[in-house]
Amino acid sequence: MAKERLYAIVDLETTGGLPKRDKITEIAIILFDGERIVDEYQSLINPERSIPYNITRITGISNEMVVDAPKFYEVAKEVIEMMEGAIFVAHNVRFDYQFLRHEFRSLGYTFTKRNLCTVRLSRKAFPLLKSYSLGNLIRYFNIDVENRHRAYDDAWATTIVLEKIFKAQASNDDIKDLVNDSLQLTKLPQSISLEDVENLPEDCGVYYFTNAKGYVIYVGKSINIKKRIKQHFSKHTKKTDKLFQKVADISYEITGSELASLLKESREIKDIQPEINKIQKTNLYNYAVIRDKDKSGYDRYKVVTAAKAEKALSYYGSRKSALNHIEMIGEAFQLCPKINNLDKSRNTCFNYEVQKCQGACIGEEPPYLYNERFEESLVLVNRLFEENFLVMEEGRTINEKAVFLVEDGHYRGYGYVDGEDMAYGIEELKEAIKYEQKNPEADLILRNYMWSTENLEIIHF
Repeated sequence: MAKERLYAIVDLETTGGLPKRDKITEIAIILFDGERIVDEYQSLINPERSIPYNITRITGISNEMVVDAPKFYEVAKEVIEMMEGAIFVAHNVRFDYQFLRHEFRSLGYTFTKRNLCTVRLSRKAFPLLKSYSLGNLIRYFNIDVENRHRAYDDAWATTIVLEKIFKAQASNDDIKDLVNDSLQLTKLPQSISLEDVENLPEDCGVYYFTNAKGYVIYVGKSINIKKRIKQHFSKHTKKTDKLFQKVADISYEITGSELASLLKESREIKDIQPEINKIQKTNLYNYAVIRDKDKSGYDRYKVVTAAKAEKALSYYGSRKSALNHIEMIGEAFQLCPKINNLDKSRNTCFNYEVQKCQGACIGEEPPYLYNERFEESLVLVNRLFEENFLVMEEGRTINEKAVFLVEDGHYRGYGYVDGEDMAYGIEELKEAIKYEQKNPEADLILRNYMWSTENLEIIHF
């Protein structure tokens, strides 16, 4: 697998089952990179209280064995350093994780780690077993363990189980998906409960994070809303830190269609401008290239502001990037830079002097020949749509279709129709469309989606 992640497989032995009452008597940590063990740590711990006889009978750890062992605060720093940057893993992870959290809390330290439970992972990887206890998995996989219920031996057995879980996956991507989906949410915004996250839909759509004042601070989309939001709170990034601090509520809208979620996310970010969607918020197309003709009949490219472009060929973030693109096209097809307003010379353009222009700038090349080359050059600049059509995608329910309209060269909006309405004509289908303002980003989203998606249902009209 995946040496991109490090796993700290942990096992504790304790004086009982309640963190508020009981104490740790032994700890073992095995660092595993997905393929091999890279480091390990183990120590008896003086629990500073007596060990009940029934616990000694199970673990074999007696009061005499721990009397000279270090107390937890004496090994706490070493434990933290050992697990730095690793995902916390244990069999029935809640038990070990909560015990360590309580021990660190008593020292004034907040212990927070993303964590995985090998019980849950085993259920997903090996669904037909009767029991997923560590003892049963040890027997099932024939793992050689000398001292059950001792921290190191149980941690080592858990490591072998995790390795077998990874090997049962078809690819590294499957391992990543399994881990990402199984990561326990060890830290959530104060106003969001684990139940809130678990109740989210596993459907395609757009989701919104709002702050305590009700303002949307982040908009996202996913084919699985619940899974994507879990991923947000299972990472440790600057963006995640902002979400932890500011998110007070989560809402969503089911779209059914992935294309609908892409288009809606883009529009919402543009309209709302959430503070955490910085990259998309600044991704604006303010300039356009249009087709024009000079007074002598030569076709040319012209840069205008996007708001003035009735029939834009393509859009750009800056005037300079648009001019650079026109210049590149001109070089490729020997178009005159003077006709395209890139050369301000009074007579011939510079390219004519170096034999890269065929003389359109001085009338030496007739318009009909020049314009044939111009037509050929359009393939490099025309990013919009030449035909009118509808794209049909799956809707929010089995009996529903999402309908996307392209008309007069642009994406115009989308809507939903019942399966029964599919028998109606184009005008009836268009009645379901919720029309939107022309948006260069939406045009590009739709074009890219069409390029990357096979077997799309398209109806031309």
